[in-house]
Order: sequence, then C-alpha cells, then structure tokens
Amino acid sequence: MRPSGRKTDEMRAVSIETGVTKHAEGSCMIRMGDTHVLCTATIEPRVPPFLRNSGLGWVTAEYGMLPRATDSRMRREATAGKQGGRTVEIQRLIGRSLRAGVDRVALGERQITIDCDVIQADGGTRCASITGGFVALRLAVNKLLKAGDITSDPLISNVAAVSCGIYAGQSVLDLDYPEDSEAGVDGNFILLGNGQMVEVQMSAEGSTYNRAQMNELLDLAEKGVSELVAVQNAAVA
Repeated sequence: MRPSGRKTDEMRAVSIETGVTKHAEGSCMIRMGDTHVLCTATIEPRVPPFLRNSGLGWVTAEYGMLPRATDSRMRREATAGKQGGRTVEIQRLIGRSLRAGVDRVALGERQITIDCDVIQADGGTRCASITGGFVALRLAVNKLLKAGDITSDPLISNVAAVSCGIYAGQSVLDLDYPEDSEAGVDGNFILLGNGQMVEVQMSAEGSTYNRAQMNELLDLAEKGVSELVAVQNAAVA
C-alpha cells in the first residue's frame, strides 16, 4: 500500500492554471498533488553570444525554491551569494529538456527564458517544472505566432516529465515525498508527447534493479506522460 493510498500506476491529482501572472508572455501554476510550481516564460530579442548571427533561437531555464516550500525554512540562495549544485543541475535539466521539443530555426534568433519557482514541494519538483514549463513556453510561442513575429510553429512536440521508482518492492508512478525519501530506486523520465525519450535519470537508492524492473518503470512513465500531455493540451486549448 502506498502512503497516499494510490494504485501503483496512479498519478497524483494534476492541474495546470494558465495566465496567473500579468507581465510574463506565458505563465501557469502547475499542481501535482502537494507540489506546486509557478512557471513563467519571458521572450527576449537576443540570444547568448555563442549563437549570435546563427539564425538559431534558444530556450533556457532558471529554477528556485521559496524558503518555506518545504517543512523547514531554507535560506535563500541569493543571501548565500551563489546557487547550490542541486539548483544548477535542475535548471540545466529543464532547459535542455524543453529545447528537445523546439525547432530552433523556426524560433528565430530570440531567447525564451522559463522561470520555475517552487511554491510548495512534496516530491517531483523538477518533473513538475518541466511539465509546467512547457505550458508557459507554449503560451509564449502562441503570442509570437499571433503577432506574426514567427511564421511557423517552432514547437515540435509537448515535453513532460514524471518520476517513477521502486517503493516497498513495487514499481510505482509519480513519487511523492514520503515515497521518494524511502524508495529503493528513484528515476525521472522526460519524454516528448510523440513518445520519444529526452532523458532518463535513474539511480539505486539502497537497492539495485534489473532490466525487467527498468522496463516496468519506463512503461509507467509512458503512461504518466501521456496523462500529463492531455492536461497540458487542455490547459492551452
């Protein structure tokens, strides 16, 4: 029995509310159970120096957690004067995951920055950030298309992510914090809406796993991502 009472292949309740901020070109609040992340997209008419005059666009991301996103207060990284290694790792993951769904030639020489701010954390914050980040990106691109700034849709496919792991000897979908903290195996699966895989992060957290178990987790991830893509599409319809 999972702590939440969910079935092994059952996602937490997922919702995506769009247009939650006034100024960003795209914004949403994604809620995956008790994990809540604010995602905003900002369009800028420039690209990093290494892409100037290349004709290619760029999508990048920043990630952060509010001090009371968890059960005890965390110090703001700005007051420490630097980002932690976990933060840097996650925001790079978000950026490269979202770029996998973008035709950067069609985007043109501009940058879209996705900001993901974790309001409340209960496991799976990076997956929620990627899933919500794509919705913010979709909304921003829609504005470019409507304004005529680009002539073809640069988004190749949806991008979504979900965690899966082995908890109490069972393969389970969409780990919350009580499961994540006790899982023998923990993985994050980032997929395109067309089924192509972008990245898989799997590690043993106290027990090893075999090929059959890895396949079980991948099957669960594909099921979860298909459900997330449906929620994304409904949010931007």
